[in-house]
Amino acid sequence: MKAVRFTNEYGETRIGRLEDDGTIIDAGAADPRGFLPTSLGWDAVAQAAGPTHQPGEVKLLHPVTPEKLIGIGLNYRSHAEESQLDIPAVPVIFAKFSSSLIGPGAEIVIPREETRPDYEGEVAVVIGQPTYRADAEEARAAVGGIAAINDVSGRRAQLETPLRQFTLGKSFDTFSPLGPCIAWAEGVDLADIDLRTTVSGEVMQDANTRDLIFSVVELIQYISQGVTLEPGDVIATGTPSGVGDSRKPKRYLREGDTVEVYVEGVGTLSNPVRAER
Repeated sequence: MKAVRFTNEYGETRIGRLEDDGTIIDAGAADPRGFLPTSLGWDAVAQAAGPTHQPGEVKLLHPVTPEKLIGIGLNYRSHAEESQLDIPAVPVIFAKFSSSLIGPGAEIVIPREETRPDYEGEVAVVIGQPTYRADAEEARAAVGGIAAINDVSGRRAQLETPLRQFTLGKSFDTFSPLGPCIAWAEGVDLADIDLRTTVSGEVMQDANTRDLIFSVVELIQYISQGVTLEPGDVIATGTPSGVGDSRKPKRYLREGDTVEVYVEGVGTLSNPVRAER
């Protein structure tokens, strides 16, 4: 089961159930935060009986606007190796501003000052219930859904300071495409999800969450030690090898590119790229 947030022909923001053929069945008005993958939220999607929209008749939005958009750095063994960095002993946590979120099809806009814009395809985990100091079982139960996210990264801003200010370079406007939907996590093996990033038709990243250093459950356990995770919060679980900054020659995003992030069980998140005018 998949949930989307969209605007209809009247400009109303709605929640819908995304069917396998791409049609969307209206499930009701959207919460101001978007779709919250709680048990009640999924019940509403399962019972959707409103108007049916064909693909292209509505505008898809990023499915949720989280209170906390949490990034994880260096969480694939392959990425640590290509970055020539040691495997971290604990998760590398950083924050992204929710103002950086955009939905499928929306433009990634490269700021004029950013000379090293990069892509990072990732599996996003969306929290479905309040969670604090979770054990392993509680951490798995906290996962309300999964989505695709592109943790677009301005490497100039990220790496130009001695302590590497991740937040700014990863929070520029439009630098967090999320979607195209939230897929129900019931029965999903979070340790076996295929992930692929394509830039203008060329596969740049091709991995599986089997390569994660810290599993989804371990991330939730770690973060919830002192931070309450709320329904709708998003954890971007890290990116695998193949980022543009580590390639030889380097391959940064440029005007005219299209970035596609495929997550197994979710679908493909696609966004064009342009430079700031």
